[in-house]
Amino acid sequence: MGEAPAFVVDDLLQNQDGFDSKSKGCKITTTIGDKTYVIGGENDESTLSLEVQIFDEATGNWATPIVLGAKPSSCKGLSAVSLNDDRILIVKKGSTPDDCIWFLEVDTWFVREQKKIQGTDVVAWSKGARGYAEKPVVISGPSGVGKGTLISMLMKEFPSMFGFSVSHTTRAPRCMEKDGVHYHFTERSVMEKDLKDGKFLEHALVHGNLYGTSIEAVEVVTDTGKRCILDIDVQGARSVKASSLEAIFIFICPPSMEELETRLRSRGTETEEQILKRLQNAKKEMEQGQSSGIFDHILYNDNLDECYESLKKLLGLDGAAAATLRSAPQGIDLPADHSVSKMDNKIIINCGTAELKKASKNFRIVLDVSSLKGGAPGRTRGLDVYAIDSFSDGLNGINQPS
Repeated sequence: MGEAPAFVVDDLLQNQDGFDSKSKGCKITTTIGDKTYVIGGENDESTLSLEVQIFDEATGNWATPIVLGAKPSSCKGLSAVSLNDDRILIVKKGSTPDDCIWFLEVDTWFVREQKKIQGTDVVAWSKGARGYAEKPVVISGPSGVGKGTLISMLMKEFPSMFGFSVSHTTRAPRCMEKDGVHYHFTERSVMEKDLKDGKFLEHALVHGNLYGTSIEAVEVVTDTGKRCILDIDVQGARSVKASSLEAIFIFICPPSMEELETRLRSRGTETEEQILKRLQNAKKEMEQGQSSGIFDHILYNDNLDECYESLKKLLGLDGAAAATLRSAPQGIDLPADHSVSKMDNKIIINCGTAELKKASKNFRIVLDVSSLKGGAPGRTRGLDVYAIDSFSDGLNGINQPS
């Protein structure tokens, strides 16, 4: 295991072959197994960038890994503590409350899978978030089944509880479409790289253009305290199921194929050829939706109001629970002057200036990391945070501050 306290490493590393010792920035190290991770880089006298390099003690070689996930912004300093041999917790100094806790994943499932794909060393960033979030809801069903109507009813009754993720596409914006509102419009080369880097839950090629739902787009909705709804086809649901995202999967069925045909024809929006194609696709989707093991729940929309009530019950929105509004997760307000230590699954952030410590007015913030969920390329949620004063009991055996 071998965790090393974080410290300035410029002098330590200046004689190592292959390492750029000219950086004026402050670097910290954390050792896991036979690898030492060096985090830090150039600064502009007031901020520090978060670059990553790896020293392999077994071979004596340095490596610059591919860095995946949303990269943290620059900061005024940082501390690092390893967790469970697969990730490093980073505490950024001088950062905003919602941007001070990050995780650098070095041997998680996502990192191992990406190493196979990339064929080289990989690490991945994931922003830490307090508490948990409601699972996103994946709703699928054949065209004409009424899933759009059900979702609209849900959004109308609970406008503060649910939100849609904004999809990405490589096609050009149409009239009145706004980037980041209707779609995230992007270049094909950029989206193809993001697909390779595992940033998308699902994607499809439609009329020569790529469309897809990114993990970050879902996380943005969750960060606001809302539950994300994904209205996607069965193939997309299959991709989401295979991803690291924990979601609830619901398939909406018509009472019969005959009723579905009646509904499609009554819309009067498709040609005969389009109707026949939709019915053909619907038959395949029905077979996959009912037998693939993708979906947790199957609802039959033979009566819209009854189906809607069943949907609300599945989502815990029946009765008194419907009045509960989940607030957006709060950040962690840290003073610029702090140090970090560790005890079991608790990270202790010692806060206060030297003057305050002498006056016994310093305090500690405890990060309980025993129940983390999620991870790169999305958020790491489940941080439990509470404050204690400097005289609190029960914190004996703390590792020395970093």
